[in-house]
Amino acid sequence: MSGSLIRRALLVVNPAARKAASREADAVRAFGELGVAIDVRHTHRAGDAADIAAAAVGDGAIDAVFTLGGDGTAMEVVGALAGGNVPVGILPGGTGNLIARTLGTPLGVAKAVRALVGGDAARIDLGVVEGSGIPARHFAFAAGVGIDARMIEETPARLKRRLGVLAYALTASRAILAGDRFPVRVVVDGEEIRRDAAAVMIVNFGAVLGDLFRFGPGIRHDDGLLDLCLFAPRSATDAVRVLWRLVRKDFRDDASLVYRAGREFLVEPAEPRAAQADGELLGRTPIAVRVVPLAATLLVPASGR
Repeated sequence: MSGSLIRRALLVVNPAARKAASREADAVRAFGELGVAIDVRHTHRAGDAADIAAAAVGDGAIDAVFTLGGDGTAMEVVGALAGGNVPVGILPGGTGNLIARTLGTPLGVAKAVRALVGGDAARIDLGVVEGSGIPARHFAFAAGVGIDARMIEETPARLKRRLGVLAYALTASRAILAGDRFPVRVVVDGEEIRRDAAAVMIVNFGAVLGDLFRFGPGIRHDDGLLDLCLFAPRSATDAVRVLWRLVRKDFRDDASLVYRAGREFLVEPAEPRAAQADGELLGRTPIAVRVVPLAATLLVPASGR
């Protein structure tokens, strides 16, 4: 499906997200300029985005669903529509906008609308994560335990409002330099791995922040697999070396890095720790993760633009 076939769409707005309310008018104006009839619905509580999207698609009167909010709002809609053919366009309206950034969507909302309406529909794998006290939920980018979860858990709201995604980077840098490591058991398709890790991530997309760096080699979002990226630096020097190698996309063997591709994963730290998926805190470990091949249809900017 091409974005040129979009004539009527639903826009799900989370007014509580960092930038959604201030960007709603610009988004609606951009849709109008492109000749797209847009139905705007606001969320009021967790779960609303999924319910709104599912009901609209069930009526059969729309060509696409767009979200304007954070990554949590986006994944509610993506999860609700998983397995279907109505594409989802993710507009940047939150703090991190991790999924929009990963897909190469412009961070200006009007530019994002134009890029997605005139873009392509891509089928991608999704992950499903669940655990004791954690209901099953989909993720598009990554689920993880360690530095990534600490970054989300410990970044103050006032700092996020002031600095946006930079606030997360500052918290992560402090955690890396502090050398926080934890014993963890990871099982990938039956293979057991034990390490003292700083971060354990199960990823679907390898590149982050506009391909500034990659988490590991050969990671694809449409191959029916997810990828374990386990980072186990033993010192601050190791941590700096690992970060530099990721920036340089240097994936030669390293004692501080473990990579495995697979379909089913168990992440079990020795002590319960916070877990996250696509920038949203889930609860405490252990967590189980599995892949659902080509489950989502997402709107992305057209290739070469």
